[in-house]
Amino acid sequence: MKDSFLQKYIGRGEDTPAEPVPASEEVEVAVGCPFGWMRGLRERAVMLELRRKTGVIRAVGYNWINKIDFDASTGITLHAGNDIIRIKGRNLNSDARPHVKLFEGLTRQKVSFIQEADQPDTLQADKKAVVVESIEW
Repeated sequence: MKDSFLQKYIGRGEDTPAEPVPASEEVEVAVGCPFGWMRGLRERAVMLELRRKTGVIRAVGYNWINKIDFDASTGITLHAGNDIIRIKGRNLNSDARPHVKLFEGLTRQKVSFIQEADQPDTLQADKKAVVVESIEW
């Protein structure tokens, strides 16, 4: 079936192999957004990178995260095996963009990384912006 409807839109024939999507194109990062979002309906992150402003990075496998709590006063708490990871900040359960929320993205394994904001970014951020002030483990 050379001229199928699907082939018309994916732009390749039956004998043409699919090209892998570069990692940089899988993750969408909005300007001023402290986390990366996996694009596509079926895209899921295997691990969650936790990036501190000091340059220290820890990656946690989503398969190790067995519980995620959100409390507006304390932030987001990830329970990963014996580790407890606390993400503190402002508007952590608000839309960073339409239909893109940090807590919701974590529950659906759509968040690939979370980045702490440094002091100037925290002070200059809009009152409604999602701001990650600290990540503790």
